[in-house]
Amino acid sequence: MEKKGILYLIPTRLGDNPPLEVLPISIKKVIEQLDDYIVENEKTARRFIKRITPSKSQSALRLKTLNKYTQENELNSFLEPCHNGLSMGLLSEAGCPAIADPGSDIVSIAHENNIKVVPIVGPSSIILALMSSGMNGQSFTFNGYLPIDKHERKSSIKALEKRSYELNQSQLFIETPYRNNQMLKDLVTSLHKNTRLCVACDLTLPTEYIKTKTALEWKSNTEDFHKRPAIFIIHKD
Repeated sequence: MEKKGILYLIPTRLGDNPPLEVLPISIKKVIEQLDDYIVENEKTARRFIKRITPSKSQSALRLKTLNKYTQENELNSFLEPCHNGLSMGLLSEAGCPAIADPGSDIVSIAHENNIKVVPIVGPSSIILALMSSGMNGQSFTFNGYLPIDKHERKSSIKALEKRSYELNQSQLFIETPYRNNQMLKDLVTSLHKNTRLCVACDLTLPTEYIKTKTALEWKSNTEDFHKRPAIFIIHKD
C-alpha cells in the first residue's frame, strides 16, 4: 500500500511583523517542500508563503479554502493529496491551526484516515496571554466569544467569575476587536472589585500591551483597545 502523506499544522504570525522574528526556521523548511495547503483565505495565505519562501513558485501551489462557507461534505476531499502520498499543510490565518481557528475537523478526519499529523511550534495568543497574566496556568478554560447581547454578556461574565472562584480556574475569552472597549466596560461594571482581569493585546507586535489589574483598578483605564486583537482573562480568588 502506498505511503500516505503527512498533514503539517502550520502556525502564522499574530500580526504584520517579519515572519521569522516570531516563527521557527522549521516552518520555512516545511513550506519549501509543500505545494498543497488548506487555508482560510487564499490571498493572505499566498502572501504569507511568499514572505517565507520568496523563490517558491506561486503557480505550483494548490490551495483549498476552509472557512465558514465550506460545506461539511467537502472536507474529506481536502486530504486527497495525503491519500496520494503527498504531504500538505493546514495553514492558520493567525496563530495556531485548530486553536480558536478553523481546522479541527480536518485534523479529526486525518486521524480517522490514519494520516500522520505533525504540529509545528508557533505563537498562540491564548497561551502567550495566559503565560504573561500571572493567573492559574494549571487550571484554565478558553471560552471563545461571549454573547453579543448586553444583558446575556453580563450574565456570562458573572457566571465565569463564579466558576473561576469555585474551581480556582482562570477564564479566558475573546471579543471582536472593534467591541473591545465595550467589553472592558462591561467587565468593570459586572465583576467584583477585587477580581483580577488581564487584557493582553497586540501580542508579539511592537504595540504589545499586557496588564493584570483588579476590576476596580481598570476603572481608571486610559488605554484604547479599539480594533486591536486582544485576549481577556479573569480570575477571582
